[in-house]
Amino acid sequence: MAINRWSREQLIVAFALYCQISFGKMHKSNPEIVKTAKLIGRTPSSLAMKLVNFASLDPAITKTGRKGLGNASVEDKKVWDEFHANWEQLALQSAKVAGTLSADTADTESDECEGKTVEMESYETGGKRAWVEVRTKQAFFRRAVISSYKSRCCMSGLDVPVLLIASHIVPWKVDRFNRLNPRNGLCLSALHDRAFDKGLITVTTDLRIKVSKTLKKYESGKFLTSSLVSLDGKDLLLPEKFFPNPDFLAYHVKSIFKG
Repeated sequence: MAINRWSREQLIVAFALYCQISFGKMHKSNPEIVKTAKLIGRTPSSLAMKLVNFASLDPAITKTGRKGLGNASVEDKKVWDEFHANWEQLALQSAKVAGTLSADTADTESDECEGKTVEMESYETGGKRAWVEVRTKQAFFRRAVISSYKSRCCMSGLDVPVLLIASHIVPWKVDRFNRLNPRNGLCLSALHDRAFDKGLITVTTDLRIKVSKTLKKYESGKFLTSSLVSLDGKDLLLPEKFFPNPDFLAYHVKSIFKG
């Protein structure tokens, strides 16, 4: 019997989806899997199985004892490596293949993307298409990071989606290559994102939260103490995928954190 092999385009869309949903939602009844399966001409069951195959390649998954299906193919591994080598290109390709790279689609996520990261120079020089691509890339990064942390702030535990931000560890403008790398992101509340961005709080390479002495000097009430200062020395709430890269954390500690 002939094997209905996955095309490269189908695998790209499948891996992009793997990046953007939590491990516990990788089942055939998930509406997003049903919708995506229809777009690429696969069944929901086969797409769900492919996502779990990708999980078997993910060190963040396997180190916890979860092994996925363990049936990842050579082609699966190739797409995995391609994404890790060029997140931006593959994120755009997956959107194009799925037919979701449009102004309307990009706008649905725009309000929840990090406005501070928008490449306005790309919009000015490349017109509307460049703007749509920027928004599409931002939406991918946001969904990948927030789903990895199961929609909760990794410092406070806040789980209100509209108050969560996919915060870059190494800023958007500093490292073009890792702009969409989920390992360059933390899921933070709006408050903690602002403090992190301003160097008032950081995460060390051993995944502990560190609060700046500058912040500790402020005379304030219980809110500052309970929401920020009290986090000093506490462990980060870990993601289920895409652990933060130690090199990125070291950069933030050295170059942004106001120790």
